[in-house]
Amino acid sequence: MMNRFDEVINRTGTNAVKWDQIKAVFGVEDALPMWVADMDFAAPEAVQQALVEQAKHGVYGYTAIPDSTKEAIAGWMANRHGWTIHTDWLLFQHGVVPSLGTAIEAFTDLGDSVLLQSPVYTPFFNMIEKNGRLVVNSELILRGNHYEIDFDDFEEKAAREEVKLFLLCSPHNPGGRVWTKEELTRLAEICQKHNVLIVSDEIHGDLTAEPHKHTPIASIKEEFQDVVITCIAPSKTFNLAGLQASAMIVPNKAIRAKLQGVLAKHGFFTLNMMGVAGMEAAYREGGPWLDELISYIRGNVQLVKEFVERELPELTVIEPQASYLIWIDCRKLGLSDEDLMKKLLMKGKLALNQGSSYRSGGEGFMRMNVGCPRSIVEDGLQRLKKALSPSASQDEE
Repeated sequence: MMNRFDEVINRTGTNAVKWDQIKAVFGVEDALPMWVADMDFAAPEAVQQALVEQAKHGVYGYTAIPDSTKEAIAGWMANRHGWTIHTDWLLFQHGVVPSLGTAIEAFTDLGDSVLLQSPVYTPFFNMIEKNGRLVVNSELILRGNHYEIDFDDFEEKAAREEVKLFLLCSPHNPGGRVWTKEELTRLAEICQKHNVLIVSDEIHGDLTAEPHKHTPIASIKEEFQDVVITCIAPSKTFNLAGLQASAMIVPNKAIRAKLQGVLAKHGFFTLNMMGVAGMEAAYREGGPWLDELISYIRGNVQLVKEFVERELPELTVIEPQASYLIWIDCRKLGLSDEDLMKKLLMKGKLALNQGSSYRSGGEGFMRMNVGCPRSIVEDGLQRLKKALSPSASQDEE
């Protein structure tokens, strides 16, 4: 019997960044897009129905964020992650990246430094630099098949007077690592000790696969709630990025007030009505769909892992503990990032995210998005093999 996630839905011609911007981003038109982090699956039926009902009403005026939406988020956090939050802790934004920018503006000044851990989601760097702040990087250590934190280096940098903020990616993107409770506790204690505020991007947390468990860093100890801003969204979980709806969980009243001040300065006061409707439906009714999705994605990850081990043994798959993004180590090929990308695009007709875009430590890697029907993953793997096989390299320009 066909799984619901096996259906191939044609997204071309829908203004989908992933499919319709291939030429603009990669310079080619015929590559299979397995790059930007959205999925090729239809959203849960409950979300679709909520949006249809909202659209049917016909009046699309200013829309408040109702208590029912806030209660759905609180219920989700309690049921999925064991964290009891109060609805008055919630602030809203159009996405996690704008939330990062809001926090940077609220809690740092021009010329201050913001700490992060590369290789990491590119907008972390962008938000720091575009706001006129300086990046301080404590690079992660790739040990075996997963990333670890260099705590000595991290503390040395957190202790610097100019470092005011730490952007945490939890679970990690692009490496897929789910940080343990012990690791998160140590990070929080270091930041607490040196008066560094933590902004925790937990957008991939819902996609954590067993036996791993995502722990919201602010949930570990009550005292951590005074030093953490937690960013969440249904966008990665339920494939709702186009609805532009996310939330910040901010227990500390003074921190919340500062964030509200920046939001007000930018004229933000609510989400669009479709974002509100979709977010509430997803968090209220999307659990069973998500459980099926995670199982399906695990199958896709296993497919990639087995194929690469068998057909492309010079590559190493960094198996993700969360999400549908696979970090692939291509360094043994001995290719420059430019040559690697050229082979993928020109020979394989395959569009992946280039590892160097995640900065230091990302060179020689590629990120593959397997949030798609299995038939597309199979197609992508054959393209990967074609791009990197010895026969392909012999006639490469």
